[in-house]
Amino acid sequence: MAGSEAAWQAANAGVQVVLHEMRPQVGTFAHQTGFLGEMVCSNSFRSDDSEQNAVGLLHWEMRAANGLIMATAEKHRLPAGGALAVDRDPFAESVTAALMAHPNITVEYGEITELPRDGHWIIATGPLTSGNLANAIAAETGAEALAFFDAIAPIIYHESIDMTKAWMQSRYDKGETEEERTAYLNCPMDKATYEAFIDALLAADKTEFKEGETAGYFDGCLPIEVMAERGRETLRFGPMKPVGLTNANDPENKPYAVVQLRRDNKLGTLYNIVGFQTKMKYGAQTEVLRMIPGLENASFARLGGIHRNTFLNSPTLLDDQMRLRSQPNIRFAGQITGVEGYVESAAMGLLAGRLAVAEIKGEAATPPPPTTATGALITHITGGAEAKTFQPMNVNFGLFPPVEGLKSGRRGRKDRYKAYTDRAKEDWQAWLNGTPVPA
Repeated sequence: MAGSEAAWQAANAGVQVVLHEMRPQVGTFAHQTGFLGEMVCSNSFRSDDSEQNAVGLLHWEMRAANGLIMATAEKHRLPAGGALAVDRDPFAESVTAALMAHPNITVEYGEITELPRDGHWIIATGPLTSGNLANAIAAETGAEALAFFDAIAPIIYHESIDMTKAWMQSRYDKGETEEERTAYLNCPMDKATYEAFIDALLAADKTEFKEGETAGYFDGCLPIEVMAERGRETLRFGPMKPVGLTNANDPENKPYAVVQLRRDNKLGTLYNIVGFQTKMKYGAQTEVLRMIPGLENASFARLGGIHRNTFLNSPTLLDDQMRLRSQPNIRFAGQITGVEGYVESAAMGLLAGRLAVAEIKGEAATPPPPTTATGALITHITGGAEAKTFQPMNVNFGLFPPVEGLKSGRRGRKDRYKAYTDRAKEDWQAWLNGTPVPA
């Protein structure tokens, strides 16, 4: 998705593009064809609502930028309610045909095994990057900066947490500043609640690795189910230990166990559940996690999971132009940068193509403002996220700067989301036109 969109954007700007594709000469366990833009795990681009949904807003921005992926999706759209679903094979065939027919694009088939040292390059190899190229990237960036399997903890919208039950406190009140001493959000459990939670956790439906995906668990990111299977008290002496904490809402009663959440972005709108990597299926996951006091009405920006997913620690490795800091002739785009989903991947390809064109032509290359969906994503992956806990992320309104003067909470959500999208559309159009957007 990302490579196809990047090539399209650059070619339409008058730049000659060579598009490299290793398939079908070198395959993956997930892909079935050699088509460009093949969809391997879904036929849906998710919600198409550009007024109330962040991914729908991303659709709108890509359409406004003459995006190939969105235009092709519209041609092969299937009935799917408010979602944008496509007929998978004709979609990929049409993307391939459009790129092959473009006078400024040459497609070359074969595997790229090393990082090119000369010329302008965009690497958009996705989560199934070939072993040879992945090794080359790891050699350049440091193996610890390239994750081959990610253990993901759920992320929750702060506004959906019940703060009459939860409280802010770092363990043992550690920290030199008030912000450091209140860096964690804590949800208490009594013994009965903890026992019921463990029972539900052990009984929940779980996802196993797919065929072709094999990996052991890292001790530092064991799924909570694996820890619970090792003994009912394991979690209480691990990520749920209650020591060093006093419930500000009920200081006389010491919790039997505590679930901690940590801020996941600089805006403080998103919180991840500390140590809660999980392989529960999504339906079971939401049901079990909402048993945690304070999270009964939790709204999830991202659910947890464990799966193969090659991605960069982009906040450390990439600049705001999506260039590799150590080798700036190379840009990265798509899921390998740490975005999640077809649409987000294609959007990063669109942006990488436009930024590369500006650099080639000697023009000012300014990323879109973070008030836009595309800008919120690039801001998140190149500096807005915490590098130490960076994990792939879908676009969501928690990545956007708040609109001043709007009430929070569930009742005000519809108006708030509409304000986000109205502002984003205006700022995105200004960015496309080269008009400066006020900070």
